[in-house]
Amino acid sequence: MLAPSSAGRARRNGQLLHLDETPIRTQAALADAIRADKTRIIAVLDDLEGRGLIRRRPDPGDRRARLLSLTADGRQLRDTVQCAIQEGEERLLARLPAGDREGFLRSLQVLSALAESGGTGPGR
Repeated sequence: MLAPSSAGRARRNGQLLHLDETPIRTQAALADAIRADKTRIIAVLDDLEGRGLIRRRPDPGDRRARLLSLTADGRQLRDTVQCAIQEGEERLLARLPAGDREGFLRSLQVLSALAESGGTGPGR
């Protein structure tokens, strides 16, 4: 289990990682992408904006919605976090025999596809 400060940092970093898949998206779309309640991410977005990592602006097509984008500092932090995650995964997976590692990664890909499809993938 993550410590409270680690859990908060993981939520913030997870939101940063998803933001650049599409340069600008609404808060609701981000919440859907990270499978979070859109009302619960507002405080995290406030923190990220306050730290100069994201920019929020009104959607010209729907003034109730806010469009999100990463700042240069946000992109730099996202890249740093993504690199650290990848290095950690590689260190951990290197401990497995090659065959087990490949099987594990295939299983993760299947689980990810199932999550994306709403559980209607292979074996369903």
